[in-house]
Amino acid sequence: MRKLKLQVQLSVDGYNSTKDGQLDWMTWKWDEKLDEYTAKLTASIDTILLGRKMTDGFVKHWAKAASDPDSPEHEYGKIFTDLPKVVFTKTLDSSPWPNTVLAKGDLTEEVNKLKSGKGKDIIVYGGSTFVNSLIKESLIDEYHLFINPVILGDGMTIFSGLQKRQNLELIRSTAFDCGITVLHYELKK
Repeated sequence: MRKLKLQVQLSVDGYNSTKDGQLDWMTWKWDEKLDEYTAKLTASIDTILLGRKMTDGFVKHWAKAASDPDSPEHEYGKIFTDLPKVVFTKTLDSSPWPNTVLAKGDLTEEVNKLKSGKGKDIIVYGGSTFVNSLIKESLIDEYHLFINPVILGDGMTIFSGLQKRQNLELIRSTAFDCGITVLHYELKK
């Protein structure tokens, strides 16, 4: 069975954006070892899940990087542009994005159907509300939490409103020279 993996940047106090959605606090000058970690994680997947609100910016950003050979994100841009994407939406009837299909049914049923299919693992990158919905349903199998060296004090979190405790097993904790520490957890079933 395929796993659903979460890769998300968080502040030390657990926020993934400011209240107004700003991401200027994130560390983007990664060191070589963090780049290698991310490359290995990306190589393990063949499908990207996204919530509707995040998709337009995600697709435009990576398409731009893919089209610019001088961009430091060029290789990832090509990968993310070419990979199949599944967008969860209640409002769209068709996808305006390449290599993208819409999932309009029950979240748990749709994700479990994808997880039981053939292929590599699946990844979700963010969108507070969407990721929160996945966490609430215990659908995320692996957490790759990129903890940035900043305390925001307030903001948006992916962990709000959980009705039940979810136990995780720490697989690895890795500190990188750029200041980010990645906490890799698996959901205990």
